[in-house]
Amino acid sequence: MPERVSHGFWFAAWRRYRRKPLAMAALVFVCFLIGVAILAPAIAGTKPVLCRYKGQIYAPCLSYFDRRLEPAIFVKDRFRGTYPQNLREKDPESWAIWPLVFQDPYRAVRDNEWPGRPANPTKDEGHPNRFNLFGTDQYGVDVLAKMVHGTTVALAVGFVSMGLAGTIGIVVGALGGYFGGWIDMLLSRVTEVVMCIPTLVLILALVAFVDKPTIWKTMAIIGATGWTGIARLARGEFLRLRSSEFVLAARSAGAGPLRIMLRHILPNALAPVLVPITFGIASAILTESALSFLGFGSPPPSASWGALLNDARSNLSMWWLVAFPGIAIFLTVLAYNLIGEGLQEATDPRLRESRK
Repeated sequence: MPERVSHGFWFAAWRRYRRKPLAMAALVFVCFLIGVAILAPAIAGTKPVLCRYKGQIYAPCLSYFDRRLEPAIFVKDRFRGTYPQNLREKDPESWAIWPLVFQDPYRAVRDNEWPGRPANPTKDEGHPNRFNLFGTDQYGVDVLAKMVHGTTVALAVGFVSMGLAGTIGIVVGALGGYFGGWIDMLLSRVTEVVMCIPTLVLILALVAFVDKPTIWKTMAIIGATGWTGIARLARGEFLRLRSSEFVLAARSAGAGPLRIMLRHILPNALAPVLVPITFGIASAILTESALSFLGFGSPPPSASWGALLNDARSNLSMWWLVAFPGIAIFLTVLAYNLIGEGLQEATDPRLRESRK
């Protein structure tokens, strides 16, 4: 008889996860959002993806990620962000590859900036049309362009903040669960104190003391306040596993505490810890959107879905400023929750047994 091959825990968990259509659809949707975030300057913008100017190849679109990436020659030649006309006039032999949608996330497109294209409409006239598929805001800035570039902010907030929260939570939970005693008591009291403070209130208080708030500071604040649930779960897993046979064997072989925690316990405790991290990403996106809606988010010109909702407060007749960002936030949060639920069922044998 052929020998039966054991594929390991994570392979079996992935195989169980694939059997859940909603969880797989959510994973595909999140992968789509990641692709949109990475390719945002090539999807919507007014700067060439690639262009040849005075014999050199440039990628001006990268300045959407960081203004310092704007090629100096275009600043020197006073393009002022207007590329189509300047490229033709200042170098007739130039060529350019343009984004799919010629709209800027930070300013309104002017009349004839793109040959034959009218200026973006403003205020109540900015309803969806063939040039602005999702309409424009009060100042004529295209909503679709802001949403495409806002995808980068939404995903970055989720991944960076929960990466920080996951690191803090796992470290705190691992130290308390493995060593026990006064270390566990002290860390548990700190965790309980942080849990007693309403997260949004604490974030608003911290933002009030931060000079020049940026999206990175917002991510740090969300991450620094969202680790308590992860810490409690990690602590429980380390308490359960520290007396296991493989841990006792490693300790008798001379392995130190750090090696035991990182090499032996953490890989076995990681599966249940991933679930609250996934749910936390959805919560972080909601928190950032709420902060931006209240006016405490990252300052302009950063594009954010919550900031679009905030723009709608001054003119509720502009329904497109509520509908499209609201749908994007709803679908993204729902997708992460479905992924978290799928991970929970795929990695927790007790849930699988209870549903049979």
